[in-house]
Amino acid sequence: MNAKTFGSGRAVFRGIGQIMLQPNGWTGALFLAGIAYGSYLAGIAALLAVLTGTLTAKLLNYDQAETEQGLYGFSAALVGVALTFYFKPVPVIWLAIIAGAAIATVIQHALIQKKLPGFTFPFILVSWSMLYLFHHVYVVPDSLAMTTVFPDSDELTTPARGFGEVIFQGSEIAGIIFFLAVFISRPVAALYGAVAALLSAFISIRFGEPAQDIHMGLFSFNAVLCAITFAEERPAGGFFVLFAVILSVLIEIMMLKMNYAVLTFPFVAASWITLTLQKLLPTKWEK
Repeated sequence: MNAKTFGSGRAVFRGIGQIMLQPNGWTGALFLAGIAYGSYLAGIAALLAVLTGTLTAKLLNYDQAETEQGLYGFSAALVGVALTFYFKPVPVIWLAIIAGAAIATVIQHALIQKKLPGFTFPFILVSWSMLYLFHHVYVVPDSLAMTTVFPDSDELTTPARGFGEVIFQGSEIAGIIFFLAVFISRPVAALYGAVAALLSAFISIRFGEPAQDIHMGLFSFNAVLCAITFAEERPAGGFFVLFAVILSVLIEIMMLKMNYAVLTFPFVAASWITLTLQKLLPTKWEK
């Protein structure tokens, strides 16, 4: 294996790791293992999509350093997993995974060029479009995952499932793998994420949301992403994590009441607002 091939492989795994903002190849490899544990089809889709995203970036001559950091892989990978989660894996879905991954990569590049914090917004745009297309224009049957009912669980499994649901995995085993994957890359982010999963569950309970959905981590995964994004050693980091987590839960509850497909939009919206708040606060918060 030459250096170029090794670099491309590292970019692929970093792309998967960047789903939770970790430019770490080992983290990405564990994420892929966790996805495949929950569904081998989702694992194949994630790999196909991240390869497509990375190849698209290379073919369009996007910045090599950005590509190697996996910045053009994570939204693509999420598109792949999302489409196999929502729909039966018929041939048109596999074509949509390739097309959607390429489109997400182009959108990601446009945001990077404008120096805008896109996070997973390209994945959201592509997935919303695909959900509309395959539900209303060219109808594709729902996947079995959409009708699977998982056994009820307790508060002890909620943090694990909060991590798992970031990548559409309802298994606590997959969630534990994801937590460990983040921990080996950035321990403080993993720990903040676990606390955020519990806090978001508590907030959801106070708003009377369904207990099973809460225990499944459906109200926690956006909070986990917010916590990972703003986690840092300084005390100010804790404030911004708390603000973003609470905001993400409130946005998610509002979207669900309006029957919108949530995906990771609460995380993105809460992060945008939190970043704006960081810029508006006095400079003493930076110390």
